[in-house]
Amino acid sequence: MGEAAIRTIVEAIHSSPTQAVVYLSGGASLALGWLMSVPGASNTLLEAVVPYSRISMVQLLGRVPSQHCSQSMANEMALLAYNRALKLSKPGSLATSPPKRGDHRFFLSMRASDRIWETGVTLTKNLRSREEEDKVASRVLIQAMAKACQVSETLDSGLTKSEVADESETQFSEEQELEQLINGQLSCKIYPFSREAYGSDKDRKIILPGSFNPLHDGHLKLLEVAMSVCGGGYPCFEISAVNADKPPLSVAQIKDRVKQFEAVGKTVIVSNQPYFYKKAELFPGSSFVIGADTAARLVNPKYYEGSNKRMLEILGDCKRTGCTFLVGGRNVDGVFKVLEDIDIPEEISEMFISIPEEKFRMDISSTELRKNQGGVDKRKREITEEEE
Repeated sequence: MGEAAIRTIVEAIHSSPTQAVVYLSGGASLALGWLMSVPGASNTLLEAVVPYSRISMVQLLGRVPSQHCSQSMANEMALLAYNRALKLSKPGSLATSPPKRGDHRFFLSMRASDRIWETGVTLTKNLRSREEEDKVASRVLIQAMAKACQVSETLDSGLTKSEVADESETQFSEEQELEQLINGQLSCKIYPFSREAYGSDKDRKIILPGSFNPLHDGHLKLLEVAMSVCGGGYPCFEISAVNADKPPLSVAQIKDRVKQFEAVGKTVIVSNQPYFYKKAELFPGSSFVIGADTAARLVNPKYYEGSNKRMLEILGDCKRTGCTFLVGGRNVDGVFKVLEDIDIPEEISEMFISIPEEKFRMDISSTELRKNQGGVDKRKREITEEEE
């Protein structure tokens, strides 16, 4: 099969909803040219990186690799690319990521949220030139991407009968994905229970973080009002499975809290980042919906080892990611506080946007609901004991 067949399958890839970050090292470089030469590449490619030199690879991995050409190395690069794709893609998009090849063999790994595809091929020595080997590796990569994109078209890889590709597909359960997230392997898991997005910037995430134990009407109303204040975007809730001063949530706890959002048809993201400066790195360009009490803590040097300079540096980094904070009023120690009651440093003041009290005020909290529920449960137990 020639260039026409390659173009056909690449067009089908670009027509699929899949988006990808591609990391390549050492080979299959022709695949990038094929992907980018066909109209629609921006629908598929979020980013392409070729860490060709040793130093570049060390910087990508954060360590010196023990072996440059192996399936485990390909899997590690795929996971890095997938986590990068999570930052760049729209909620709900499948992100895939293929590395890499060596002298006479190559390994390919593609990672999505719930599965990993692995391919290893050993090429016959002295059968092809380096350019011809690169073309074979590129064809295998394109075919693997097509499979991940659920494209039915096939492409002749150019492998001989003795050069059989060793392929495998491993699917992860929801529990395994969440364990990977808690352990820091995955940066987040998105549950796209809704597709609602509106306004001029539909790709921007409007994120309401919280523990949501339980989710209540105040949360739903606050996000709704925040959407109207900022002019639209993609509304989502966010739960951090990892806490700064508490043990991480268990898989069972995460699943129970996620069920609340499924019941009301709202998208929720589960991350492993409890700090806002890390959330900003994970979700660049997003608007975070917070209460006035949280805003006050964000600008309090007490939480930055007492350093005002450190506070401005960290929030300045958040600002450079394009993130903003939409601040709703909150009842603090019996007094209703709004953004205007907080002394925001001038250097970062434009990051904070007020949600007017007349648009949102609801004196309700998950803590109070849990206390009330606890009282109800206690009364139920007492009534049951008396009846018995």
